[in-house]
Amino acid sequence: MGTVLAVVSQKGGVGKTTTAINLASALARRGRKTLLVDVDPQGAVRHGVGLTGTEHPAGLADVLAGTRELQDVVLPTPLPWLRVLLAGTVAESAEHESYHNELARSPKLGELFKRARSRGYIVVVDTPPGLGAVTRRVLAHSQHVIVPLQCEPLALQTTTQILRAVRDASTTNASLVLDGILLTMLEDGNAVSQRVAEYVRAQLPAELLFDVAIPRTMASIDAFAAGQPVVLRSPDDPAARAYTRLAELLDSKLQ
Repeated sequence: MGTVLAVVSQKGGVGKTTTAINLASALARRGRKTLLVDVDPQGAVRHGVGLTGTEHPAGLADVLAGTRELQDVVLPTPLPWLRVLLAGTVAESAEHESYHNELARSPKLGELFKRARSRGYIVVVDTPPGLGAVTRRVLAHSQHVIVPLQCEPLALQTTTQILRAVRDASTTNASLVLDGILLTMLEDGNAVSQRVAEYVRAQLPAELLFDVAIPRTMASIDAFAAGQPVVLRSPDDPAARAYTRLAELLDSKLQ
């Protein structure tokens, strides 16, 4: 039986999508059947995995709308064990409210996760920033959750909110486990970034914080721009090694 892991954050720009892409890729490199699902209507996963042709591929939104079947929109990747389900044509639209409403009330997301789990997939879900209906719906059907936390002062203010949301979700989804908070965008030589990391490590219980942090590197920025996970494009880069280590830490838990 597979499992669903949600990547959630209260604010955008904290490395959430980059984390989802690289964690899914690192798990696939370990031989785990992995499905990366983008439920964020902004559709950024498409760019990070290099599916940026002129025509926007169909995806989850189109399955919800009933215009496409699931088996037609799950896409292969260069990694044999990794499949991707993009957000779909909703990413071309400036209006996302109907998508949010449809996903919040439709049983199709839960059915999708159940189907993938029955086939032994680890489903890594990139959620929209914030604690709206889409993120809550994903948490209702997930077994695991990780929270990227950017090493900058503003991000600290959102930690309590997101942890409260995960706790609230676990009251109705008893199988939901917070695997940890992941420090992201840690900059060598940046005193503020280092102080935030030190503060978080001092204030949070050790069991809530992964003992690996994701550094900000030019290789990881370049990889996203090139449409490739950094774990594949530059596997010896410190960010790539950190994501590989994160996959190692999670692998035994994702059963």
